[in-house]
Amino acid sequence: MTKKDWFGIAYVSSWVIIWGSLGSLIDFPLLKSGLYLPGSLGQLLTFFLTAIISVIVGSIIFSRVRSLILSDSIN
Repeated sequence: MTKKDWFGIAYVSSWVIIWGSLGSLIDFPLLKSGLYLPGSLGQLLTFFLTAIISVIVGSIIFSRVRSLILSDSIN
């Protein structure tokens, strides 16, 4: 595997952890306040919306980080 492959795997893995953590931080107070129940449509929407936001932000940051970390001459 090349450096680019490892970078891609690490980057996506990091964003999955960030997405899960952010979704959980938003979800916890909503569950505690009784706004929705575990496994409900509200919880699904919370994680779905944080996933969309994470994909958008991750894509924007990826283009900037990739050019800083990897050069075209390095495999």
